[in-house]
Amino acid sequence: MNNERGRRLRSFLIGGLLGSLAGVAAAGRMRVKPRPGRRPSPAGLAAFEQAPCYQELVERESREDASP
Repeated sequence: MNNERGRRLRSFLIGGLLGSLAGVAAAGRMRVKPRPGRRPSPAGLAAFEQAPCYQELVERESREDASP
């Protein structure tokens, strides 16, 4: 019975060692994606307010307000 326990322990230790080595090898091969940098264009409402169609709308409304 002691011999069986020794074989199980040895098998467990070898399996643990191989599993940890596989994990280290996989972690070494993993590529971390770089974080995206700053946006070239504004986000959210700022993007809408800088759109040409919005600028035309603002100009049209200011002309209509200025006319009698």
